[in-house]
Amino acid sequence: MKRILVTGATGQIGSELTLELRKRYGSEHVVAGGHVRSPGRVLAESGPFQSIDCTRIDTIAEVVARYRIDTIYHLAAILSAAAEKNPHLGWNVNINGLYNILEVAREFRCAVFVPSSIAVFGPDTPPDHTPQVTIQRPDTIYGISKVTGELLCDYYVKRYGVDVRGVRYPGLVSYNTPPGGGTTDYAVDIYFSAVRSGQYTCYLKAGTMLDMMYMPDALRAAIELMETPPDRILHRNAYNVAAMTVSPEAIAEAIRKYLPDFSLTFEIDPLRQAIADSWPNSMDDSAARQEWGWSPRFDLKAMTHDMIENISRMTREND
Repeated sequence: MKRILVTGATGQIGSELTLELRKRYGSEHVVAGGHVRSPGRVLAESGPFQSIDCTRIDTIAEVVARYRIDTIYHLAAILSAAAEKNPHLGWNVNINGLYNILEVAREFRCAVFVPSSIAVFGPDTPPDHTPQVTIQRPDTIYGISKVTGELLCDYYVKRYGVDVRGVRYPGLVSYNTPPGGGTTDYAVDIYFSAVRSGQYTCYLKAGTMLDMMYMPDALRAAIELMETPPDRILHRNAYNVAAMTVSPEAIAEAIRKYLPDFSLTFEIDPLRQAIADSWPNSMDDSAARQEWGWSPRFDLKAMTHDMIENISRMTREND
């Protein structure tokens, strides 16, 4: 039975991935690691939790040794908009933290999942159906750290034989955990605002096309990749994965199928708009589909139905 550590387990992806892994492998075999946020009740009560600061290698090694960890899902990161406001913190967590994880994995012979991002691409990258292998010249500290991280992971595979794998996530949408400073956060906020107030002011301009993915698909992508036999893994760090390409007004139109009076307005945030404009409109994920059978289950219609239904339920329960 696998023994798994999830870093960044109180974040947007980590909090849900930890619970999914506990369902699959048993609660006692999945350790949640966090540092900035305290774990919610469900996360804290469903299995072990340890405080881990990924910029301090001793805190990682101690937990890996104590629980005899063999697989690490490394999700601790400073996201795009937050990293742009504090580049030093973004680099320290995203690169020095990753280096520490890889060093511990090398010492203890752990497999590692490291998520990358569409942020690894930049203004010179082909914007439509962005290839798996293409120009990567990002102009944000988050994107730079993610490109560096991909190369560092490849180095540990080739130099030390560490089994490191990853995907390039698009924007992620979830009703469970608040987003943490990403450029695509509007795609979460818009659903909550639609249900609770019937209106939303978007910080990205109309017509801004970006890849998005519903969280259940994002969790599946991570787990399925890590469960794939090694001889099928060619690109490793990291695979393009995609589900839907949408604009703010396309999401609004999908919401109006359930909330006809929903109103969308725009007040552009120059920082986040510049970041979005440097990212692809859509990614070609054919390598992931061919090599390990990736296929999303949620399109915009299915995601919108599930988001509206669950946010409405949560709102009623909190009233």
